[in-house]
Amino acid sequence: MATILIVDDAHTDRELLNRTVTSMGHRTIIAENGAQALTAAKTNRPTLILLDVVMPQMDGFATCRALKKDPDTQTIPVVLVTSKNNESDRFWGRKQGADDHVGKPWTKESIEVVVKRYCG
Repeated sequence: MATILIVDDAHTDRELLNRTVTSMGHRTIIAENGAQALTAAKTNRPTLILLDVVMPQMDGFATCRALKKDPDTQTIPVVLVTSKNNESDRFWGRKQGADDHVGKPWTKESIEVVVKRYCG
């Protein structure tokens, strides 16, 4: 069983991701914004982070960049789960250190694929 950090400012999106991930037998940690994500990642050392991009204050690109610069969290895979889904957004996500990208609206299968890829 892996521990997966879900970061999204939208309650409905967090809950849907939480249900999908827990139905696969994994444990989840929930964060509502980038600052909470940074703290949760350092404290809990999740196996994987599913990170929204469009969030107030610290967006997902800035959050990803901070996670990848921190020696305590830089090896944790980050998958951007976002409506920012064109090629330039994917390119920018990779430049910030994102390991993968899932576009919104996502399907259960697309989340299962990335969770299996990074959590076995």
